[in-house]
This record gives sequence, C-alpha cells and structure tokens, in this order.
Amino acid sequence: MTSSACGPLSADLVLPCLDEAEALPWVLARVPAGWRAIVVDNGSTDGSADIARGLGATVVHETRRGFGAACHAGLLAARAELVCFCDCDASLDPGLLAPMAARVAAGETDLLLGRRRPRGRGAWPAHARAGNIALSRMLRRRTGLRLHDLGPMRVARREALLGLELTDRRSGYPLQMVVRAADAGWRVAETDVPYLPRSGKSKVTGTWRGTWHAVRDMRRVLAEPPAARPAPARGSRA
Repeated sequence: MTSSACGPLSADLVLPCLDEAEALPWVLARVPAGWRAIVVDNGSTDGSADIARGLGATVVHETRRGFGAACHAGLLAARAELVCFCDCDASLDPGLLAPMAARVAAGETDLLLGRRRPRGRGAWPAHARAGNIALSRMLRRRTGLRLHDLGPMRVARREALLGLELTDRRSGYPLQMVVRAADAGWRVAETDVPYLPRSGKSKVTGTWRGTWHAVRDMRRVLAEPPAARPAPARGSRA
C-alpha cells in the first residue's frame, strides 16, 4: 500500500464490493499506508472476498443486496475516528483520500465529497452524468447546498455519521448522507478528483435502467421531511 503524504493520519476506508475481482488489486495497492481497508462483500461470485483478504483487507459480508447496505455495514465495522468511502471498481484512486481526510481532521469541513472529473473515454456515460446533474439541482432546492456531484468518494467522522441514523440501503444512501448532514448543520464541501473508466460493467449507472432506479431511490430520499438533528461535534485539529 502506498504511503500517505499526510504523515501519521489514519482512517478506515469502506469499499463496497460486488464482483470486483479484476479491480481489487489496483484499488487495494493505492490505500494510504496505515489505513484499514474494509471490503464489504455484497454477494460476489467471482472470489472477490478471498482476493481482498489475501491482499490484507478486512472483509465484511453483507447479505442484504444494495449499495447502501454495503456502505452501512462497512461504517458499522469501522473503528477509526475518520471513515472514508470509495467505489471498489478502479474508477477512483483511494490514494486521493489522504489529503481529503487531512482537511476533515483539521476541522476545515465536516463532510468532504470528491467531485468526479472524467478522465478517458467512457469514464462517465452521458445518461449517468445527466442524472447526477438533475439530482444536484434537486439537492440544491432541498438543502441550499451548491454541490456539483453526489459521487461515492467521501470523508467524515465516524461518530457523527452514525448520529445521522441513515436508513436507506439502496442507491439513495450517499444522497441521504448529504441531506441529513445538511439538515444537521454540517459544513459540506467538495474537491475535484479524477474519474477513470471503471473496471467491468457498472451495476448502477452502466445502463439507463440502472440510472433510473438510482434516481428513483434518490428522489425518495429528497422527499423526506427535514429532521431536527444535533450538529456534529467538531474534532480537534490534527
């Protein structure tokens, strides 16, 4: 695993996984040194769990299918103060999370998202990008947050995330995290990250149908009434 430019800062990295045997070696090789990679196997049939375990990752099995189910199982398994999330399909470099985590640890923001910037042909299909733009606009109307992307790369404090009491276990999980964070008065920011062509076929945005199901899940999240929630405890400067 590569070393981090941020010194001794460590975090737990949640990697939801469904049949990502091809991508796992590349992904796990880029996890910052000293971090724990938590690969949440969501019913893989290609040996992903064994590969991840052989490469030194902690493997958690989540039998309930769904992106949110896998992410939340990873959050529950995490023990570090900072928890990061990243797709496990080689479209995003986990090494980019080190400086992102440093910003959260320093108290600059409470939830930091990676704004995907496509690199290479086919990195972000037009239908997936259109759906993301539409959701960003709906999020702005619902919360006032001027975000451009609701991508999977993100960092926050574990206890604060648990306090959001996230309930979505499908594609709406990342959006629900942002909506409830905004309702709780969190400082939410984004930073540009390169977005590469994924390894294998996407389970969500690879088709118009998959994109539609994801948008449907997220529209349901946006329809939730705002809830009064305590603001997160601000951590001390790392």
